Amino acid sequence: MPGGRPGLSSLGRVAGRAFFLDDHVFNGYGDEVRRRADDFTDAWGDIAPVRFAVAAWRIATALSPAYVRWHRRVLSAAMVRSDWDGSLTCEVSLASGWPAELTWSRQWYRDRGWQTWPQLFGQFVGPSEQDITRRPHLRATLFVQAPVRLDDLPPAPAGPDAELEVTARHAVSVLVRELNDLLGPMIEQLDADTPAEK
Repeated sequence: MPGGRPGLSSLGRVAGRAFFLDDHVFNGYGDEVRRRADDFTDAWGDIAPVRFAVAAWRIATALSPAYVRWHRRVLSAAMVRSDWDGSLTCEVSLASGWPAELTWSRQWYRDRGWQTWPQLFGQFVGPSEQDITRRPHLRATLFVQAPVRLDDLPPAPAGPDAELEVTARHAVSVLVRELNDLLGPMIEQLDADTPAEK
C-alpha cells in the first residue's frame, strides 16, 4: 500500500480535504525527486505538463512517509496519462458504505451477520483471515475515474535542472487542490452517512 495513508492522528477528521501535503516530508520529497530524476525522462521539454505531473505524483505518494497524504476513505490514488488523447485523469478508490439498494431492505441479509469495512483506530482496513472464517464481509468500494484540469500545472522542465524539485512540488500541490475540489464533497457526503437530498 502506498505511503499516502494518513497516520492515526489526523486526516479522517478534516472536513472537505481528501488530500493534503505533509510539510514534514517537504525536504525528503525534494531529495527523492532529485534521486529519481530519471523517472521524468519522458517528460523533459514536453509541451503538455501531464507526464511530468504523473511522475511527480507517483514519487510523492510512494515515499514513506508520503509527501501527499489522504483521507482515511481513500484506498489508492493514481494519476494517469490518457492513451486516448494525452490528457490527465485520476483513478481513486474510496471505501464506502453499502449502496442504498442494499440498506433499504435486509431481505438479502438472512441473519448471516454481514459485516462492512472493519476499522482500526478510525482507519478502514481489510478483515483478518480469522474474521472471514467467522462472518461474511461485504466491503463497498467506489472507483473514481475523472479528468483533471491542466490549467495551473507548471510546464515540464527541459531537463533535470535546479528547478526540478520546485516544479515537482508545484505540480503536486496543484493536483492536491484539484482532487480536493473533485472528491472533497463526495467524501463529506460519505462521512455524513445520510442520504443526499433529492
